[in-house]
Amino acid sequence: MMVGATLWRYFATRFVVSILGLFAFAAVLIFIFDFLELVRRSADKEGFSVFTIAMVSLLRIPVLLEQVLPFATLFGAIMAFVTLSRSLELVIARAAGMSIWQFATPAMVVALAIGTLAVVAYNPLAVALKDRSDRLSVEIFGDQEKVLLQASSNAWLRQDGRDGETILRASQSTDQGLHLYGVTVFAFDRNGVFRERVEAQEAILGNGTWDMKNAVVYTADDDPRRYESYLVSTYLGPLEVRQSIASPDSVSFWDLPRLIELAERAGLPAYRYSLQYETLYARPLLLAAMVLIAAAVSLRVSRFGGLGKMILGGITAGFVLYVLTELTKDLGGAGIISPAVAAWSPGIVATLMGFTILLHQEDG
Repeated sequence: MMVGATLWRYFATRFVVSILGLFAFAAVLIFIFDFLELVRRSADKEGFSVFTIAMVSLLRIPVLLEQVLPFATLFGAIMAFVTLSRSLELVIARAAGMSIWQFATPAMVVALAIGTLAVVAYNPLAVALKDRSDRLSVEIFGDQEKVLLQASSNAWLRQDGRDGETILRASQSTDQGLHLYGVTVFAFDRNGVFRERVEAQEAILGNGTWDMKNAVVYTADDDPRRYESYLVSTYLGPLEVRQSIASPDSVSFWDLPRLIELAERAGLPAYRYSLQYETLYARPLLLAAMVLIAAAVSLRVSRFGGLGKMILGGITAGFVLYVLTELTKDLGGAGIISPAVAAWSPGIVATLMGFTILLHQEDG
């Protein structure tokens, strides 16, 4: 029993090192490319410094890495299986009577543990760091920060208010759309006739108004007028603005249930946020499925050679799963299929596929 427990911990440690090592390698690569791209875009901007750009890039890397985690698990598990097989450790374990399921179990437990931690701890931290990155770039670059934050740029919002209808455009947003930067507002009266254009450095949603800071108001009948604060009326509340502007991945896992509940009570569609919540909830299963696929594509070829086939098989499996995930995500986000079905089906399909292949290879 002691030998079995020791061997189990040894295999688990090898998988942890391989998966997290590949994850760290991906983090370094993404940081380098992201940092160089930001330097290219902002080198001629006022307030530029290498340290600042590095900090902005470093803070937003974790949220980018969330998309990499399943593939880091897949290729990290493949690397661990191949290494153990080539060093004959798996051969010895099988000669001692261990089945493929016994030495694959530590890898699956590791994947489930990493997936759980990624959801309950890593995701909230990544969202908080991304928000801090956005705020830091705003503090330093002001209106020019659109150079740094392309993902949330050019948000458009059509709204109604006490003074008439307005169309609002913002180059950037933070605080899930409640704080906007580089704002332009086109205001119309109740008859739909153009009334004024307002340009402001930033806008903060208040109680029934957008508070436009450092605003310039343009009208057809008068010269431009400047205001430190200028109010634009709106009937939209925080929830409606978040639904229109904020992306689901800007909301922490722990905040998603409350946002979904509020949206449903208000009669607003919450497909995107429900999909994000279910996707995070299903992540441990998806990572465990990646381990099964890694075992299916690596164990047999590692015994009989064919490293190229193994790599091609892993890439193909990852690509197919990525396409399936994106397809179901689009369908679930549009409300065509249930968000739960869209989020859980890739992991379930991959798990069944991995089990089927392994059963065929080992027991068929």
